[in-house]
Amino acid sequence: MVQRVAVIGAGVGGLASVKCCLDEGLEPTCFERTEDIGGVWRYTDSNDRGRVSVYRSVITNTSKEMSCFSDFPCPEDFPSYLPHSLLLEYFRMYAQHFDLLRHIRFKTTVLSVRKRPDFATSGQWDVVTETNGVQELHIFDAVMVCTGHFQEPYLPLASFPGIDTCFKGQYLHSREYKDVEPFRGKRVLVVGIGNTGGDLSVELSHVAAKVFLSARSSTCVVSRVSDHGFPLDMVHTTRFNHFLEWLLPSALMKRIKFRRFNSWFNHANYGLASTKSPNFKIIVNEELPFCLLSGTVVLKPNVKEFTESSAVFEDGTTEENIDVVLFATGYIFAFSFLEESVRSLIDDNRSLYKRIFPPQLEKPTLAIIGLIQLTGSVMVGSEMQARWVTGIFAGWNKLPPTSRMMADVLKKKPPVKRNPLERENLKMSFISYTDEIASCAGVKPSMLRLLLTDPWLALAIFFGPCTPYQYRLVGRGKWSGARDAILTQWQRTLKPLRTRVVDDSCNSSSGWCWMCLLVLPMALTAGFFLSKYPMPGWSPWAG
Repeated sequence: MVQRVAVIGAGVGGLASVKCCLDEGLEPTCFERTEDIGGVWRYTDSNDRGRVSVYRSVITNTSKEMSCFSDFPCPEDFPSYLPHSLLLEYFRMYAQHFDLLRHIRFKTTVLSVRKRPDFATSGQWDVVTETNGVQELHIFDAVMVCTGHFQEPYLPLASFPGIDTCFKGQYLHSREYKDVEPFRGKRVLVVGIGNTGGDLSVELSHVAAKVFLSARSSTCVVSRVSDHGFPLDMVHTTRFNHFLEWLLPSALMKRIKFRRFNSWFNHANYGLASTKSPNFKIIVNEELPFCLLSGTVVLKPNVKEFTESSAVFEDGTTEENIDVVLFATGYIFAFSFLEESVRSLIDDNRSLYKRIFPPQLEKPTLAIIGLIQLTGSVMVGSEMQARWVTGIFAGWNKLPPTSRMMADVLKKKPPVKRNPLERENLKMSFISYTDEIASCAGVKPSMLRLLLTDPWLALAIFFGPCTPYQYRLVGRGKWSGARDAILTQWQRTLKPLRTRVVDDSCNSSSGWCWMCLLVLPMALTAGFFLSKYPMPGWSPWAG
């Protein structure tokens, strides 16, 4: 029986894991090698090569209502998109509210995690830590690794001939970037057009002499500000939209999505993507289109090679006098503290059952939390993982036999090992994945039951944003405030904007009421249809 649990890392996944352990009556000890909580979201000016942190100007891409802990909403006066300082403040409030800090050992590095000699029967682990130069051996019944996927910079120099042999300028990974000052007046080439590459290109364009952005993949750019000024994810990450994606052919959905993206600006005109692009990734950036339109950022294709002072691109063009190359090429994970026999089981997160458990272990007492890429908030996905895992440790949930776990892993694992640069294309659906883990944990709400017992709430859940409070309505960890949190989520979204009140004689609430009455028959029909013909692999209706 699991009792003592080691939690490695005090970022968002670590905090959620400690809290979930306490909820299940377990005894967590969290080891954090720095002096504070927050993980990558705790900004520091220093460039500690062993630690990844956000840069000074970072603001979240997912809104507060879609990213918060499921039983602890963000304060209503917080803006919808949080600067890193406010997000860290929210983490501190969460840790204080649930009394988590006393379970965290700061300035303590985990050196090794090894199976005990009797692991096949006990499932226990030897964990060696170091604090102020003093090493200590601990024995734990289970281990939750919460170091996330921002661990080691991915710097593919071999893919860019000449960068480390001919090029006389400076090159660095985006992990080393803190602010714009070192780049003032320089000609900068940013390699990689993910969210980080887009953000840094825009920010550098305000001070650099010129910024070039090299993209190897088709990319659609969206704004955090969506219909009627509401947050993008609250408008589009809904169970209704998810149902449509399942119902309609994928080719048609792709065209619908691309048409929606192009309603802001024509991506083909900007060289970003076209309807003929076989695949495209999505980045969030309000300013990038204007920077491209104003010429402060110039989009370029993939780099072919570097010379002493220039970059040669695959289309044959050359940009001279490049001072700095900034690689926004992502990260790889490396669990160096795990013994080799265990580390070899985790070649990537797709080798893990439900992206969490190494299925070949004799005992399921090792869980990897937060090693996921979702179309929505990873923070919400990490908390859901922690709830399921601690339920398993406590004996409330069970894993299937090893053979079934291996079959599930093989079925979902892509046949070709992909480059970390392409991982944006491998993002899992936020609703699909979170629902899948919630079903395993027994906390996924039944839409059909809600339609019959609480239709107003059911409509808000199906047609409104898929906020994390939905997973606190039923099952273990049920929260009495979940229903109210769902029905008041739009008020908390608008509250920080009410700093200047204007007379709005047009009241939209009555229109919303009529809309709900009109869609109720359709929702009931959909519920009946899905109860008879469930979606393969998942359903938004089943509990």
